[in-house]
Amino acid sequence: MEDYSVLQTVYKNDNPDYFRLSLISMLEQTLKPNEIVIVKDGAVPQPIQDVIDELDKENPNIIVQVQLEKNLGLGLALNEGLKHCKNEFVARMDSDDFSLPERCKKELEMFEMDSSLDIVGCPVKEFIDDLDNIVGVRDVPLDNETIHKYAKRRDPFNHPTVMFRKSKVMEFGPYRDYRKNQDTALWIDMLSNGCRAANASEYLLLFRFDEKTYKKRKSWVNTKLLIKIRKEAYKKKFCSFWDYFVVACAQIGIFILPVWFQKFVYKKVLRKHGTRTKN
Repeated sequence: MEDYSVLQTVYKNDNPDYFRLSLISMLEQTLKPNEIVIVKDGAVPQPIQDVIDELDKENPNIIVQVQLEKNLGLGLALNEGLKHCKNEFVARMDSDDFSLPERCKKELEMFEMDSSLDIVGCPVKEFIDDLDNIVGVRDVPLDNETIHKYAKRRDPFNHPTVMFRKSKVMEFGPYRDYRKNQDTALWIDMLSNGCRAANASEYLLLFRFDEKTYKKRKSWVNTKLLIKIRKEAYKKKFCSFWDYFVVACAQIGIFILPVWFQKFVYKKVLRKHGTRTKN
C-alpha cells in the first residue's frame, strides 16, 4: 500500500487539548503516515507548540513543521502545506476532530480498488465535548455520479475526511484565497474538470460540533462568498441557474432568519440525529 501524507493546520485560537487529540488520532492510524505536515498559520501560543514538540519527540521523523510569518487563512495555509507534502496521496485533518484508526487505511484501499479516483472521503458522526457524546451524523453521497449531482447544490464531502491526489489538486486548484468555504470552491473546480470521487459508507471520523457553528453561518461575509462561489459554478456550467438560485435563496434565508430556525433546519432536514451511545 502506498505512503501518504497528512496535511493539518493550526493557529493561535485553536484549543491545545483538541489539537493534541486530533494529532494523536493521525499518529495512531492502523496504517501510519510517513509524514504529517503541520502548518502553523501565524505565531501559535506555547501550549500548542508544546503539543507539537511532545508528539514530535515521541514520533521522530514524521512531523514536518511549516511556520507562516502571519495568519493567511485556511486556504493559503493549506496551499503552503501542500508544497511540503512529498507523497501523491494527502489526507486532510482538522485541529479539533478525531479520525478513527482505520480511516486512512480504508481510504487508501478505495484508491487501490479504483485507480481512477481522485478524491475519497466519508460520512462523519458529530459529537459535543466528549467523543462518546454522539449527537448526529453528516452523511454524504457515495458514488461518483451521485457526488457530481449532489455537488451542484451542496458540498459532497466532509472536508476533514478527504484524501486526495496532490497532483490533481495542484492541477485544477489549489485552494482559493478565501477565509471560508475554500473546500466548496475546490470541489467544484476539481469535479467540473472531470475528477472522479467516492465516499466510504463507514463513519471514519468524529466531527466536533458546538453552538458556535450556527452563529458562524450567519455572517454576511460567509453568505456573500458562498453565493459568489455558486454563481461562478453556474457560469462555468457546472450547475443550472435553478441550482444557483436555490442555493442563493437558502443562504440568504440562513443569514436573515434567527438562529433557532437554522437549528431546526439543520437538525430536522439537513442532518440525522444520533444517540448518546459510544461510537
